[in-house]
Amino acid sequence: MNTKDLREKSVEELNAALDEQQLNQFRLRMAKATGQLGKTHEVQLARKAIARIKTLLTEKQGNGQ
Repeated sequence: MNTKDLREKSVEELNAALDEQQLNQFRLRMAKATGQLGKTHEVQLARKAIARIKTLLTEKQGNGQ
């Protein structure tokens, strides 16, 4: 996910994207734990995507107050 694309989304859309990324991260962690994940770097990419979304949520909620 690109930060530029995320900035254009509303808070509700960001929350939905956050839920989706957290579910994806969980699936990746389970696959890694069972030895089924070949591309282990995807776990780190998911973590970074979650961090980007949370940062943007904090920025947007700060501007609304």
